[in-house]
Amino acid sequence: MCGRYSFAIEDDLIMERFGIRVRTAIYKATYNCAPSQDLAVISNGNPGSLSFYRWGLIPYWAKDPAIGNRMINARSETLLEKASFKYVFRRNRCLVLADSFFEWKKDHGKIPYRILLKSRAPFAMAGIWDRWVSNTGEIVHSFAILTTKANELMLPIHDRMPVMLLPEDEKAWLEKPTETELTSLLKPYPPEAMEAYPISCLVNSPQNNGPDIIKPLTIDS
Repeated sequence: MCGRYSFAIEDDLIMERFGIRVRTAIYKATYNCAPSQDLAVISNGNPGSLSFYRWGLIPYWAKDPAIGNRMINARSETLLEKASFKYVFRRNRCLVLADSFFEWKKDHGKIPYRILLKSRAPFAMAGIWDRWVSNTGEIVHSFAILTTKANELMLPIHDRMPVMLLPEDEKAWLEKPTETELTSLLKPYPPEAMEAYPISCLVNSPQNNGPDIIKPLTIDS
């Protein structure tokens, strides 16, 4: 699964990496992205700009927006079997922008780890999104992150990981029309391009949001 991640990149690097306009007035570096927050995505509905959608998918047909609290992730292997996800997978896809994600390893308690690319470059996780309208006319755009089985780097930490798209697959994820082409992109990222290290428990609270969260933690043997 993926329950927390970071996206703390300078505006010019976002434009350089993803080729999109960044409105400085609404973007801020976030070291501890958490469910229910409005976070940076690039959607197939607005592919030329950075959008901010709520993390926790609220399907268009939902009667209660609280359903989003339970729908932060979607298993890529069963997307087409779930009514909650099948429609949006076919129509509404997005890139969820990140520079790392966090997972907790069970080892004499739960130790949080930061997982990132060795290059320290930002990346995009595969996401699905929807537009929900309340009875009073409030409009909420929300998303879920797709997950897949863990690669060799992740497996000692957790048996699932987010779908991290290869840079050359990002455009295809937003544009490809066929299910076969789309599902072929939902695979574990090459482990040799990644690294992981333990961090402090500051990440456990969404109220903590600063660079201290991503500092390596020394674990005594």
